[in-house]
Amino acid sequence: MPKIKWRHCAEIFVAPLCRNRNGSFLPKFHSNPPYSAGQNSGNDNNANLKYQSLDESIRKTYADNSTATLKNALYDSYVRAIRWASDRVGKSGVIGFVSNAGFIEANTTDGLRKCLADEFSSIYVFHLRGNARTAGEMRRKEKDNVFGQGTRTPIAISILIKNPKATEHGKILFHDIGDYLSQSEKLEKIESFKSIQGIANANGWRQIFPDEHHDWINQRDNSFSEHISLGDKKDKSSIVLFENYSNGIKTNRDAWVYNYSSKNLVNNLKGMIDFYNQEVDRFMAASKGLAKESQPDPEVFVMKDATKISWTREVYADVRKGHRRELVSENIVQGLYRPFTKQWIYFNQHFNNCVYQMPRIFPNSNLKNRVIALVGLGTPKEFSAIMTDVVTDLQLQANGQCFPLKLYELTEEREIDLSKPGLFDDESTKAANTYKVKDGITDAGLKHFQDAYPDQKINKEDLFYYIYGLLHSDDYKSRYADNLTKELPRIPRVKTTADFWAFSTAGRALADLHTEYDEQQPYPVQLEGGALLLSGFTPQDFRVEQMKFAKGKNGEKHDKTRVIYNHKITMSGIPLEAYEYVVNGKPALEWVMERQGVSEHKDSGIINDANLWATETMKDASYPLKLFQRVITVSLKTMEIVRSLPRI
Repeated sequence: MPKIKWRHCAEIFVAPLCRNRNGSFLPKFHSNPPYSAGQNSGNDNNANLKYQSLDESIRKTYADNSTATLKNALYDSYVRAIRWASDRVGKSGVIGFVSNAGFIEANTTDGLRKCLADEFSSIYVFHLRGNARTAGEMRRKEKDNVFGQGTRTPIAISILIKNPKATEHGKILFHDIGDYLSQSEKLEKIESFKSIQGIANANGWRQIFPDEHHDWINQRDNSFSEHISLGDKKDKSSIVLFENYSNGIKTNRDAWVYNYSSKNLVNNLKGMIDFYNQEVDRFMAASKGLAKESQPDPEVFVMKDATKISWTREVYADVRKGHRRELVSENIVQGLYRPFTKQWIYFNQHFNNCVYQMPRIFPNSNLKNRVIALVGLGTPKEFSAIMTDVVTDLQLQANGQCFPLKLYELTEEREIDLSKPGLFDDESTKAANTYKVKDGITDAGLKHFQDAYPDQKINKEDLFYYIYGLLHSDDYKSRYADNLTKELPRIPRVKTTADFWAFSTAGRALADLHTEYDEQQPYPVQLEGGALLLSGFTPQDFRVEQMKFAKGKNGEKHDKTRVIYNHKITMSGIPLEAYEYVVNGKPALEWVMERQGVSEHKDSGIINDANLWATETMKDASYPLKLFQRVITVSLKTMEIVRSLPRI
């Protein structure tokens, strides 16, 4: 085997198994693939390139062997580079690259991992960590990236060897650089190892034996498969708990379609829609009299003005079709944007990139519902669940999936069109006549649990809250942590009826806490300077720009018992145990601190001011302060309930 030395670069090389005349390793081909899958939005003017033969090779290998539903990530540039190199090297040779390390454990790259093990005799992976998209303790373990703060993805050095004379095939050797390391410490380790042999000399290689799911690390607990799944959209014949479920809304233009102020949202929407219609008119004028194949490409034709609109695929398609749009005021509803943070949203399929199944879950602002929102598969966030009773954003939970108590169906045979007036009609009686309600829980799912407790009268609502309670169990989350990153939760039947009802009762209490957080009693923090100061405050004195932790003592960076609300108000006496309630990767209190403030969207210049939600919607300028106190109460009560749950 050639002696391969590490170099501090993001490069891929492909070489035959040979040496040059002086015996050193000689790469034959090399390239420097980008890390990105392409543009972030249509305004980037950097559309993803298509490589017909290469992408067909990916489809026949990595994609066909993947169990993932969405396989777009398999066409990332670095994955394309791996496939190109694997094809180019032929029957024998070496591939080495420094790349995004996501392929090591991502749910979408299970097919890639299978193919690598099938195609190569030996695989060496030196995992350098540095994933900045994690949070909490996981983020601290990942710490610095070897390429500095400009790179947010984890990095790996990988060497793939095809040796037709090898006695072993698909041998995977793995070395993790370790936890809590700075950039300089990681680079020092790389330099000290120098080569594959250097890691071998330090007894650092660990052989990986892939499981049946083609997981390399963080392999799943196989007992998980014995339990009933929340849902399965691939196998319609399987017994599942939920009839339907949905991602949260993905807008791809949050700055224009979300705002704390309904008045500002309307103004932003009017400007965006006017500009869009102007571009439709220009396009139609330019296309008049031309055959379809001769018409200009909307993606090239329209003005890329990031202060006016965020262009995306579906909006380009509407331009090509000449579809003008109007603002539909009935589509402006309340939504949960992030944990314990509501905003006004323009819930409209033409200016939301994807609404998924949300119109069947929240079709009308007068039709009540609750959903269990879970962290999505393949994200770096630790598993969590939160209940919501309003329209839900995709990133309320990272790439979240929502499981509803109820589903609504139109009584007439027609497709749901979110642009049509009347969808959010204020007359609840009319709304009730328009839609019929179905249970979110399936009959088969309910029977699965009724059979386990035949002497109990269990209904679907009891089961819904049982699921919510169980998903908060520390026993459950720790035992199945690796499964929950890669597949939808499966729900066990606990051994006793007493435990079933304990989880169901706890789930119902948690649901009420998490949906009715605005009704909780504010926790009595101390206000430095004295509570009497508040008696003389004006509404303007409660204005918050950005909450932050006070400086710590004895060398600590922060003192989380004290939060600076604004230049006049500092809260102290905040119980540290309140930070133990974590949802979507961070404590609930820190979500409030992050979101209750004023922000400016970089590209559009749009201002989003949480103080306007306080004054316009809640009619209370002190709402952000009280929200923080209420979420302390919610956090403490949540953890009290969680600690009281039965052991599984």
